[in-house]
Amino acid sequence: MIPNYLVFDPATRRLRLDPHEPAFVQNPYEAYAFLQGAASAFFWENYGFWCFGGFDDVNRLLRDRRFGRQNPAGIPDSRGIGQDRSHLTAFDGIEANSMLELEPPVHTRLRTLVNRAFVSRQVERLRPRVEALANELIDRFEPGGVDLLPAFASPLPITIIAEMLGVPVAMGPQLLDWSHRMVAMYVHGRTRETEEIANRAARDFSDFLRGYVTERRKKPGDDLLSLLIAAQEDGQKLSEDELVSSAILLLNAGHEATVHQTGNAVRTILAQGGDPRRFFMSAEATAAAVEECLRFDAPLHMFTRYAYQEVEVAPGILVRPGETIGLLLGMANHDPLAFADPLAFDPERADQKNVSFGAGIHFCIGAPLARLELQVSLKTLFDRLPGVHVAEQPRFRDSYHFHGLEALAVSFGEPDPR
Repeated sequence: MIPNYLVFDPATRRLRLDPHEPAFVQNPYEAYAFLQGAASAFFWENYGFWCFGGFDDVNRLLRDRRFGRQNPAGIPDSRGIGQDRSHLTAFDGIEANSMLELEPPVHTRLRTLVNRAFVSRQVERLRPRVEALANELIDRFEPGGVDLLPAFASPLPITIIAEMLGVPVAMGPQLLDWSHRMVAMYVHGRTRETEEIANRAARDFSDFLRGYVTERRKKPGDDLLSLLIAAQEDGQKLSEDELVSSAILLLNAGHEATVHQTGNAVRTILAQGGDPRRFFMSAEATAAAVEECLRFDAPLHMFTRYAYQEVEVAPGILVRPGETIGLLLGMANHDPLAFADPLAFDPERADQKNVSFGAGIHFCIGAPLARLELQVSLKTLFDRLPGVHVAEQPRFRDSYHFHGLEALAVSFGEPDPR
């Protein structure tokens, strides 16, 4: 059945669907289910480019080197690339050196240098600290109930990444504010005011970090910022601009998606009813539950790529150099051709996989940290508060790319002792 808030022409595969439509914001999976049956590849008129929501298509295109993050043609696109951006010099300066926005060979060099300071064995050593912090946050909960987003989901990842980088944890609220203002640049329908606010945030964020880079050059520590300064590959080091961009990327990516995924996961698990601890009875069960949460309600629903050559992406779909395509991660994770009963939450499913962290050379460098934080924080939360339940029906924010809740008010009795 076609949802009444969208218009789809099967002959041309053109879709009209306002991403700010309230019904779609609250439940995009209804539209995805219809589109999977009608055409998992379609031209989304509101964005002005072809989008792909089949799991195999998204997984393939994320790895296809004929597409990338850098705009090779300089033509205007939905993000404003190619238009007058004189008011975005600080923001663009950060993006120009961000490995998220670059392609080989520059991307390869940056990622190799950053990855050496961000390997899985370094992340695994954080497990006791994440558990201790999760318990500390729960101990601070107001009696009876809290909004889990500001009380738990948000402070945990920002504290961990701030400690890793060696910047003051007390700056957490300011770092969050800068990050939120910057990522607003990726939301559909942004305004000139949004852009100017993002540029100021980028400038202030950059100035803040440059001070710490200068300090760490004089007096290195065992923090990630010092490791990034020291990291070398074939005699090359990160420039200061690359250092600042990498640190901002790690700070933003190190909490933004994790906050949304934590809220979405808690909402999902509580919606199953019964004792939530049953999903976290062992390390293996915990890991499986987190993977299913990542598949079931991902925090990032669209990632874009530019075409580097003329490509027939699918029969009848031709994209030209410089044109954008949209890869719908949340839709791909619910593809009935890839998953049995995709709308069911089933951590034990045999077809467990997801594209929530992307794929290919831009696969999320922070995925090991995000997985660890989710595994530890969710298990700790439900172990300490087995009777936790939703106090108010949660609603999603009107921010399609970043799919997360406005608030998550919960009620509970006294936390169980550690």
